[in-house]
Amino acid sequence: MALSEMLSYGFGLCFEPAMFILLFVAIILGTVFGALPGVSATMAVTLGIPFTYSMDPVHGIAFLVAIYCASITGGGMTAILFKIPGVPSSAPATFDGYPMAQRGEAGKALTVQLITSAIGGLFAAICMFVLSPQLTRAALSFGPSELFAITFLGLSILTSLERDNKARTIISGLIGLFLACIGIDPLLGVKRLNYGSNMLLSGIEMIPVMIGIFAVTEVLKQTYKPKNIKADDHVGGGKIKANIPPFKEWWGIKWIIARCAFLGTVVGILPGAGATIASFLCYSTEVKLSKHPEKFGTGIIDGIAACETANNAATGGSMVPLLSLGIPGGNAAAIMMSAMVLKGVQMGPLLLINQPEFLAATFSSMAIANILMVIVAIFVAKIFAKILKIPYSILGPTIIMLATIGSFATKLNIADVKLMAIAGIVGFILVACKFNAAALILGLVLGNLCETNLRRAITIANGETMLHKVMSLLSRPVTGIIMLACLVMLLYPVIKDIAEKRKKTKQAA
Repeated sequence: MALSEMLSYGFGLCFEPAMFILLFVAIILGTVFGALPGVSATMAVTLGIPFTYSMDPVHGIAFLVAIYCASITGGGMTAILFKIPGVPSSAPATFDGYPMAQRGEAGKALTVQLITSAIGGLFAAICMFVLSPQLTRAALSFGPSELFAITFLGLSILTSLERDNKARTIISGLIGLFLACIGIDPLLGVKRLNYGSNMLLSGIEMIPVMIGIFAVTEVLKQTYKPKNIKADDHVGGGKIKANIPPFKEWWGIKWIIARCAFLGTVVGILPGAGATIASFLCYSTEVKLSKHPEKFGTGIIDGIAACETANNAATGGSMVPLLSLGIPGGNAAAIMMSAMVLKGVQMGPLLLINQPEFLAATFSSMAIANILMVIVAIFVAKIFAKILKIPYSILGPTIIMLATIGSFATKLNIADVKLMAIAGIVGFILVACKFNAAALILGLVLGNLCETNLRRAITIANGETMLHKVMSLLSRPVTGIIMLACLVMLLYPVIKDIAEKRKKTKQAA
């Protein structure tokens, strides 16, 4: 089937009246599911599977893809409005989105989030449609050492998250890495650091900890030191205006959007990586490349554009190995594959040859979803913004209730609720002691992947001693280049501060 025929088939399928209505429903469901704390993109896709039971496989995958794309975007709205990431990949959006909402720029922040999300998703969809087999072959050339290097690159943000508080930020990141080691050893299958507790055998769950540190900690901060959440006529009074930034600001972030769309797509293609790593990685990369890194985290559109472009680009990327080889690029893609297998679809390299309509349906539904979700999300955001009319004495407990439900819904386990409560209290103490909660979450998110890939890479590396194995690992071109970039990105802020202090000392003398 030629590309033109595939495009005609795909868009013809999606614009069938019944299917278009289903896609619209999928976008609404995905946006709402994504905005609810604790309902990850994977869970949103899982909750959408029952709707596909009466559909044929092609319609089914188009429906699930629309839910997937919309859920990633929906998670950014509550991250900006309430500092509660709906999905883990939206956590970096709180760094700049929430400060903008507090300044009365919620409409502007949401507009940037929605438009950059659509751009990232459309770019990844085009890459998936045109370059799917080639991109898959490139991704499969990445071994554990390259995956470790990419994951470690995300940790290099630690030295620049807080320019004037590097030591505590690094310690916070190390605490997160330590927490990621609790539970069952991923390679040997033995218990470690669980201190005799069965609750810790499965490890520290990321979603309850993230909800606790972001949502519960924020409520405790507001309770301890009351502060009205106001955002003039953009959020206060339950109103949000789609404040579109002027062309000059869009032009200023054009390269951020381009870089993060490309990098997010690549990370999405890598099996096991997904939108969360893409989001953190692109945010950290842009902090390092920025001419004004100290402004990140204070409320600038650069930070929102970086993470929201990347996590939506990763959605298209994760579909590439699924459609080309039958290898899911992430958890949500794995759920989609399971749903298709149950319908009798043979996933694998022959899928695109024998049934190219799957690629056509996936591309067209992803393209339509990324455009329609901008309109849908604006209306959903206005509904969520009305919550801000509620006095905080009522809103705070309501947020705690939603956080509790979200944590419990992750695995239907009361232990996750306890974990959320502990994380909220610990997060409040960390903030009071001027440690960095975001760095802790970063270490927890990337720690397990970083450790697993490093140990796998060392296990299969050539060499008799550990030193020889490490040198063999670093001798791989891609790994060596990325690790060199990590070293530069980690040390540059430190060296820069030392140079500035010496300069000031000389000037004072």
